[in-house]
Amino acid sequence: MDVLSGIFSAFGLSASAGLNAYIPLLVVSLLGRYTSLIELNSPWDTLTSGWIIGLLVVLSAIEFFADKAPLVNHINDAIQTFVRPAAGAIAFAASTQVIDGINPVVALAAGLLIAGTVHVAKAGVMRPAVTSVSGGTANVAVGLVEDVAAISVSLIAVLIPFIIGIVFIPLLALVIWMLWRRANRNVQPVT
Repeated sequence: MDVLSGIFSAFGLSASAGLNAYIPLLVVSLLGRYTSLIELNSPWDTLTSGWIIGLLVVLSAIEFFADKAPLVNHINDAIQTFVRPAAGAIAFAASTQVIDGINPVVALAAGLLIAGTVHVAKAGVMRPAVTSVSGGTANVAVGLVEDVAAISVSLIAVLIPFIIGIVFIPLLALVIWMLWRRANRNVQPVT
């Protein structure tokens, strides 16, 4: 059971990093430092340092305000294209270190791919659609919803990781089905 909950937790934290790079790292850092809910081994225990926690608070505040300012939010998303996948890789690897036998490179790659996919969906699809439909007026509200979602998913991933599995598995199945359907729709029968 610990292996499964560790994997679900890692998936949730890295997906959350795709929305906001610093929130899941801050959640892991604070819970690792002040509770027994997360126990980080070396080198990930560096996240519990007071300096790192302070830096994550400052970076979270910067991203929070940059994400809400018109035009600045697009520049922020461009910069975060590199930061969010890296944060997802760190969150995934740090949270799976309790699972024996997972290669750190595989954990980092999985976190990078998950956070990168969520970020691309957010910055490349959702945000431009919201901006074009609302003329940018809904970006602040959408940004707040994304921040609340990042906090919620991060906390759920640590406190009740099986919810991530209950939500993630059907969502993954839906995405696979949609991709399979799209691929089969484009295939023309040979006559």
